[in-house]
Amino acid sequence: MATFPSARYYRDTYRNWAQIFKIMSVLWLVLAIFMTLPLLVLVIEKDPDAPAFAVSLLIILSATLTTWGLTRHVSLELKPWQMFILTAGSWTSISCFASLPLILGAPQLSFTNAVFESVSAITTTGSTVLVGIENLSDGLKLWRGLMQWMGGIGIIVMGIAILPFLKVGGMRLFHTESSDWSDKVMPRTGGIAKATLSIYVILTLAAMLSYWLGGMLPLDAIVHGMTSLATGGFANSDASFGAYSEQPWLLWMGSFFMLSGALPFVLYIRFIRSSRSALWKDQQVRGLLKLLLAAIVILSAWRVFQGDNWFVSLTHVTFNVVSVVTTTGYASDDYTLWGTLPIAAFFYLTFIGGCSGSTSGGMKIFRFQIAMLMLRNQLRYLIHANGIFTTRYNQQPVTSDISRSVVAFSFFFFITIAVLALGLAALGLDLVTALSGAATAVANVGPGLGDTIGPSGNFATLPDAAKWLLCVGMLMGRLEILTVVVLMTPMFWRR
Repeated sequence: MATFPSARYYRDTYRNWAQIFKIMSVLWLVLAIFMTLPLLVLVIEKDPDAPAFAVSLLIILSATLTTWGLTRHVSLELKPWQMFILTAGSWTSISCFASLPLILGAPQLSFTNAVFESVSAITTTGSTVLVGIENLSDGLKLWRGLMQWMGGIGIIVMGIAILPFLKVGGMRLFHTESSDWSDKVMPRTGGIAKATLSIYVILTLAAMLSYWLGGMLPLDAIVHGMTSLATGGFANSDASFGAYSEQPWLLWMGSFFMLSGALPFVLYIRFIRSSRSALWKDQQVRGLLKLLLAAIVILSAWRVFQGDNWFVSLTHVTFNVVSVVTTTGYASDDYTLWGTLPIAAFFYLTFIGGCSGSTSGGMKIFRFQIAMLMLRNQLRYLIHANGIFTTRYNQQPVTSDISRSVVAFSFFFFITIAVLALGLAALGLDLVTALSGAATAVANVGPGLGDTIGPSGNFATLPDAAKWLLCVGMLMGRLEILTVVVLMTPMFWRR
């Protein structure tokens, strides 16, 4: 005899999903607030794009108020499984809402292209389908920068300062957004979020001021300041940062601020509050700086031996190496024309990323370091089978949980790239485009390799199906893979 779910089952199901959508409506409101800034600019300038932003804002506010009205009486005591759905759902829905001005505004992009552009922005990947960016309205240029700036700090992380007032476990939410291993330097999650956001704003303002003093126009300085700290890479020119290739001051400032965004923000807090040596003592910061120095020295020497000027070579190599390693995606030059060694080097550098707790994507430098420590211990066991060895990182023991998470993440990271590359190849893309496109999407870098999606190329000519695959890759990379993979397992939904 067939049995039907009880009324309690339906009531619990409604409450569980209503709790998720109630918080998502708060995040949509944050998006709407940011959208008012380019709208004001367009209204002041009497730009034809103003109605597009006004209609987009109206759609988002309507969805927000409707959702909040339907869920306002629901309590907000979220369970762990709800956090994973909330994380993936919020990033996906925000990317879709953020694409509206690109569909309704002057670019009049197709739904696929608009979503690709917004996903690339929100995930701080930096891949673009737009051509003639210089001709966009000031409001759209500002919106592209704002999307990356929001994505850099994390829509959910920004909300941690608000969500504790709604009785939501903020630290748990923070951990589902990023599976990085980081220290808790302050007792309250709200305090961490506020301090992090304050530092983020200060560094962004410093970047804007530096770019403006260096010769950028005010709007360009504002947008590049936001996208540098967000390690996003959107620029106001089709030539990316190549528009300033003859201004070394801007390239060096860009390198500095991209690196600033790729360092752990919790260490900035510790640096200000107590320890002036916190940044340098951190093992992953030292590892990142050593890696950058080695890559810059080798590639600069390569270019000098090819007959290029040493200062020009050092400037452009530094900028592009920092851009790729921090997953920013700016390009001051087409480094695929530097020779075969640089092409191979930049492909490898694509996977690395910055530090844990930063705005950058990629695997993060600490995972490579822990993997090397695990390898070293394995070699010791081969020599001294009965030996007892303790693996320590940043003067802390590396537990089995951390080791397992590093192995699991690394496995799924490369599996995701391999599956995406196969899918892109099946759609007719050549091997270089398919492999580098998959890698740059999952690592949230931006440009790939080859003539099509290389530093001087564009993603506009890719098939729509390829763009949707890359959107999935960008979102999975931004959400640290496992947060999305767990949603694909039957046991998660059986719970």
